[in-house]
Amino acid sequence: MRERDEMGGITPPPPRRQPPTVRLRRLAAELRRLRQEAGLAQNEVTDKTDLNLATLYRIETAKTKPQLRTLNALLDLYGVTGSQRTDLVSLQKEARQRGWLNGFEANLSDQYTALISLEAEAEQAINYESLFIPGLLQTEDYARAVIQAVPPTATDAQVENRVTARLQRQALLEGETPLRLWAILDQAALYRTVGSDAIMRNQLAHLARQAQRPHITIQVIPFSAGAHSGMLGSFILLKFARGNSDVIYIDSMAGDLFLEKETDIARYNDMCEHLRAIALSPADTAALLASSREDH
Repeated sequence: MRERDEMGGITPPPPRRQPPTVRLRRLAAELRRLRQEAGLAQNEVTDKTDLNLATLYRIETAKTKPQLRTLNALLDLYGVTGSQRTDLVSLQKEARQRGWLNGFEANLSDQYTALISLEAEAEQAINYESLFIPGLLQTEDYARAVIQAVPPTATDAQVENRVTARLQRQALLEGETPLRLWAILDQAALYRTVGSDAIMRNQLAHLARQAQRPHITIQVIPFSAGAHSGMLGSFILLKFARGNSDVIYIDSMAGDLFLEKETDIARYNDMCEHLRAIALSPADTAALLASSREDH
């Protein structure tokens, strides 16, 4: 039997699940705030509309994009008019925009397309890596060597598609308002030979050049720092414009994770401060990059 939609009609089979964009997350947060300001509980909203409780939950947590008629019903209930209403309707229409990603997502995992979607709209990324050079700072040869090895069963076509996507992501570091990147690496990432010594020399030279750009900061945690909290694993902390909460992305063998709870965000922000404090300064990092290049 075919399912009924949010307002009681018949819906077509569900499309391939798409990751939430920043616009969709912002729309969800605004609808949640408006309901609370109206003094309504979720069950009161469902009593006053044809919307079911499960769907309202999914809308308010950015799990699904509300249909326009559903959005209008909610805005009517919350008494939203004028420019505020126009802005929210515009958010609904733009909620699935992902730019260049549209040509790649059929060949990439949902989690990776979610990262790309969110990363493209972030203002700042703080990336800690214990074993790899951060993806946004990888050369093409280094990226290909990593992607060929992880996982080792990837086909040539899958490898090249992933390499192309990674290089496309790096366009975020260009333009008039580039992504601000703060990369923190364990020293091990500089000394592990990925591909070949020639590839590593080129990669480390690329890192040194990137570190000179005003919107990119690179710090290395030296072996002498001993054990530290970053040894638990790599992560990316994405920070957005005011009104949008931060997101933590964790890539692991058990699957990619996105953390958005306030307690998780606070914990990872504290970790970032700790890692910055024990890492070498950007100037000392530049010297270490030069010496490690010679070692390769």
